[in-house]
Amino acid sequence: MHYLEERHAVLKCAREIYTSGMVTGTWGNVSVRAADKKLMIITPSGMDYETLEPEDMVLLDFNGQVVEGKYQPSIETSLHLGIYQQRSDIDAVIHVHSPYAVAFAVARKNIPVILEETAQVVGHEVEVADYAHCGSQQLADIAVQTLGNDKKALLLANHGLIALGKDIPEALKVSYIVEKTAMISIYATVLGTPHSLSPEDVSFLNQSFKSYGQKK
Repeated sequence: MHYLEERHAVLKCAREIYTSGMVTGTWGNVSVRAADKKLMIITPSGMDYETLEPEDMVLLDFNGQVVEGKYQPSIETSLHLGIYQQRSDIDAVIHVHSPYAVAFAVARKNIPVILEETAQVVGHEVEVADYAHCGSQQLADIAVQTLGNDKKALLLANHGLIALGKDIPEALKVSYIVEKTAMISIYATVLGTPHSLSPEDVSFLNQSFKSYGQKK
């Protein structure tokens, strides 16, 4: 079995999005680009995350052909493939149905940059892509086009959230920050009017965050 480390990472992430409440049942999906950059590993379709093992993760090439795996890959495989083909800077993709973010997706409203950590980690409003059926090539095409060459997160109308990263920890952080931002935005609306950060402040905070923490 190839890419054992990546398989473990995908499975661990899938279990985390389930236990954290960002997905229910078998919904959601996780993938990573393999270390050789020629293949991807993704969760199988419609299977209980708690019963899966690393060998159950599906290995595919970037034409969507299964290279290794006994199960069908996620229904959203075309979405993950499209992102990797478009974005050489992205090596991990997480798709969740977290409640507060989905509320914005259903209302078809962008999640604003109201927190400094949103500016730092995400760096932009989280837009809502036009509606398309789950698992369709149309959904994949719309999402890839809307994400463009630099966005880290996107809402799928009436569906869920996509979070991108250079690795799984970064994509997970994006997922959590977007969900927190959506939650606080809803609460702030109850209290009054949420105030977004200015584009200049968002840009400054995002750039400054790249040197945050300890130098290696």
